[in-house]
Amino acid sequence: DVGVHLQEVGREYGTTTGRRRRCGWLDLVVIKHSNMINGFDSFNLTKLDVLDQLPEIKVGVKYLVDGKELAGFPADLDVVGKVEVEYVTLPGWQSSIENVTSYKDLPENCRKYIEFIEEFTKVPVK
Repeated sequence: DVGVHLQEVGREYGTTTGRRRRCGWLDLVVIKHSNMINGFDSFNLTKLDVLDQLPEIKVGVKYLVDGKELAGFPADLDVVGKVEVEYVTLPGWQSSIENVTSYKDLPENCRKYIEFIEEFTKVPVK
């Protein structure tokens, strides 16, 4: 299960309780919604190295309810509970980026992942 992988590799446990945090694929629909509300002009990707060994990386790009696409993030919490996320699958890079210090030295598929995020959200990753 990818959630367990992300928890283990990313050490996603509560500081006080030690409980596992819920982890999953990046949801670009919620990022676009957050940008609509907050108006940020760039964002940072953290813990990108947690994805290093995965052969495929999924990215949430669309919300469906009863098979119909929603225009964006729903305002109604009852609708949120019915959402089915549609994912795009991107190839992983399957190599360590731990010691990489510049963008150009990232594996090609890692750069493509970042570029996909930037193109979808229209917000640069810095």
